[in-house]
Amino acid sequence: MTTTYKVLIIGAGPIGIACALECKKKNWNYVVIEKGALTNSLFNYPKNMTFFSTSEKLEIDEIPFISINPKPNRDEALEYYRRVATSNELNIHLYEEVLTIKKSNEHFEVTTSKTQYRVDKVIIASGFYDIPTLLDVPGEDFPKVTHYYNEAHPYAMQNVVVVGASNSSVDAALEIWRKGGNVTMVIRGSEIGERVKYWVKPDIINRIKEGSIKAYFNSEVVEIEETELTIKTPNGEMTLANDFVVALTGYRPNFEFLINSGIKLSNDNARLPQYDPDTMETNISGLYLAGVICGGMETHKWFIENSRIHAKIITEHIEALSTKTE
Repeated sequence: MTTTYKVLIIGAGPIGIACALECKKKNWNYVVIEKGALTNSLFNYPKNMTFFSTSEKLEIDEIPFISINPKPNRDEALEYYRRVATSNELNIHLYEEVLTIKKSNEHFEVTTSKTQYRVDKVIIASGFYDIPTLLDVPGEDFPKVTHYYNEAHPYAMQNVVVVGASNSSVDAALEIWRKGGNVTMVIRGSEIGERVKYWVKPDIINRIKEGSIKAYFNSEVVEIEETELTIKTPNGEMTLANDFVVALTGYRPNFEFLINSGIKLSNDNARLPQYDPDTMETNISGLYLAGVICGGMETHKWFIENSRIHAKIITEHIEALSTKTE
């Protein structure tokens, strides 16, 4: 059975919700398709995560986000976006995955894991958190290796290697150490990442300096085995006793899905999808991008606070096109 909508939005994160709100205000027939839980990426963030941004910068559609903290945490964000979605009775289908988007004349045929849709316009706001950037080393498929970090308790009294020097890596290393884990960081660069939260960076630098957390800079993992791993350092290869590897080396958009949908990507390492920044429309007429997926591999460039405007840009363009054809 095929269902017809004016706009289909892929992804029920903050930007997908913002797009839905704009569609509702215009009384359009729309649907949001989300393969996981509501705000699935935020749901999978570490339990104790604190945002870099203040609450007002995370607001969508000028709906107040009230936080008791200077910087809101994960649970407060989940509560906020959940209430925005439910109180506005947004049409969101959860646990339904979009499989293909095919342009057919002036419409799109969208096939999901549950049904098929015929729509006029498609907005991809699916983010990038689902596919980790792999180390590509032997042993990466061992059960002790994870590319996601939830909480520190399982790592207490264990030898844990944290790979990376980003916000997520630093937060994980500090939390695991404070919960009694023996933490070693393996960092490809020469220092802690420049974008690490300013109130956290001195903490990790001091823990490394005092020796509480061991750090190998200009180093990388070479091989992972059941009870140890080998790293390459400026002083040669070293083998470390190891119970767990928390490889927080970043994530990437689903480029295969974008390519299969007809969207062109840049040929460089950034793999930027092609779109018009004035309208957010891709090289496929009627197919739009919104949110962090616009940045390709440059996942640090787009956040909720600077991409929430995409919802208005897209819906205003769709409305202008509709006016022209009337």
